[in-house]
Amino acid sequence: MKLEVLTVGPLAVRCYLVICPETGKTAIIDPGGDEDRILKKLKELGVKPVLILATHGHADHVCGAWRLRRELKIPVAMHEADDTFFRQTETAAVFSSWGFEPNEPADITFRDGDVLEVGTIKLKVIHTPGHSPGSVCFYDGERNLFTGDTLFVGAVGRADLPGGDFQQMLKSIETKILPLPDETVILPGHDYGDQPYSTLAREKETNPYIVEFILGQ
Repeated sequence: MKLEVLTVGPLAVRCYLVICPETGKTAIIDPGGDEDRILKKLKELGVKPVLILATHGHADHVCGAWRLRRELKIPVAMHEADDTFFRQTETAAVFSSWGFEPNEPADITFRDGDVLEVGTIKLKVIHTPGHSPGSVCFYDGERNLFTGDTLFVGAVGRADLPGGDFQQMLKSIETKILPLPDETVILPGHDYGDQPYSTLAREKETNPYIVEFILGQ
């Protein structure tokens, strides 16, 4: 896997370009704005975008998805729970008040355990509700875990927005993320920590939410 990272949009979302080195096929994870920069980078790289993936349906992570879908003519994929939840009028109103347009319907919806293919890369969907009902992580089965806003370096996602549930998020981390290999690389949706990336082993030792709330140390 080849990886390019852009920090995009008004809330500094980490947008990941996941590139298959054999085919050039590329997935765009969490295009949270700055579509022109994303399009320029894709052109510079000479790759073939085939899929737009959302770790969750919050507008700051997907606000660029709809224009990219139209210009690149590729589908947007999101967990079925968030595709429904964040198009409800009362939910959309929260993000509209922040200046975001309402989400459009996803072209593809997925569930826990589904595998999304990008050339020879296989990204497994791990459903990790808590930050939102349909929050997911994408795992390449080898070492990389795209955690969105479920798990940050040294922190976890907020749970005070519509659909959030702090205890459910902790349970998701405990049951879905912590069992992965210690060498798993944590690739979060924002650069909120003391470094942009981490490993699961490091988070088990230093992340206070894991150490205190989950491991009880």
